[in-house]
Amino acid sequence: MPVLTRLIPAPVVVDIRAGALADLAGVLADQRISGSGKLAIAISGGSGRALRERLSDSLPGASWFEVGGGTLDDAVKLAEAMKSGRYDAVVGLGGGKIIDCAKFAAARVGLPLVAVATNLSHDGLCSPVATLDNDAGRGSYGVPNPIAVVIDLDIIREAPVRFVRSGIGDALSNISAVADWELAHRVNGEDIDGLAAAMARQAGEAVLRHPGDLGDDGFLQVLAEGLVLTGISMSVAGDSRPASGACHEINHAFDLLFPQRAASHGEQCGLGAAFAMHLRGAHQESVRMAGALRRHGLPVTAEEIGFSADEFVQVVEFAPRTRPGRYTILEHLNLSADGIKDAYADYVRAAGA
Repeated sequence: MPVLTRLIPAPVVVDIRAGALADLAGVLADQRISGSGKLAIAISGGSGRALRERLSDSLPGASWFEVGGGTLDDAVKLAEAMKSGRYDAVVGLGGGKIIDCAKFAAARVGLPLVAVATNLSHDGLCSPVATLDNDAGRGSYGVPNPIAVVIDLDIIREAPVRFVRSGIGDALSNISAVADWELAHRVNGEDIDGLAAAMARQAGEAVLRHPGDLGDDGFLQVLAEGLVLTGISMSVAGDSRPASGACHEINHAFDLLFPQRAASHGEQCGLGAAFAMHLRGAHQESVRMAGALRRHGLPVTAEEIGFSADEFVQVVEFAPRTRPGRYTILEHLNLSADGIKDAYADYVRAAGA
């Protein structure tokens, strides 16, 4: 009998709305998550303590673990601390670093992970990847998807606005990443998963086209849903391809070449995506993306994040080395330094910067 469908790894609960945190105990009591109430909850030492005070009475069976930072060592220590607890599940309550540490630790001890995000800085909150700093710089580690995702829009609004801006740039970059994937399919015959590509692209397009701003619940809802869908698209594809192309190569190059000066993940990805769209000849789409970035307060040029044009040329020239084997518009064009410089000058003029 032919296979008529396929199973898609996805959370059993996704709760994105204002006030969602008030119902967290009910979500965690789901028999698929924790029948006994024995939970290991990872938090930061700062804002995490305030959340613990707010939630501890409703979660009497929980043990709370403060995570030092976003390093591999922190994640390993968290896993070791949880080993003897006989927990049903791990809860990562915080920003990206806390959730990534909790993801890795949960995978290490074989427990499901519930992601409770307190900011929307990037698309990793529901992805099958934990990004952690290590002795060599930064590594990406494969982990299971979260079994549940909870995002309280009231909490999101309390976070510094730079986190939301970063998430916007990361979501918009999906559009360029999928275009790179399609390019690799046309030129090299690389397999492309149409469902994963559609999910990632529509997540980015929804953010691009939404008329709201950073203080608008409707916009935050679309952004949060888009970031969750992007994470699921990576699980569907079995790879980060739906959300990572030239945009992320440029981001990684900024981080590696200028680790002390690099901007936020989403700022660099958004700039990289708008420039990559220009490189591929999608000039109207590039201008539209640059306009959306500017409207939400994100940078459109390298100079706006403190880099000269020559430094940006250096970044773009180095970018393909950050992901050997990945084919994007950068590898396709293989521009010289002078070619990159000319293309960047054209992009800046087109973007009206």
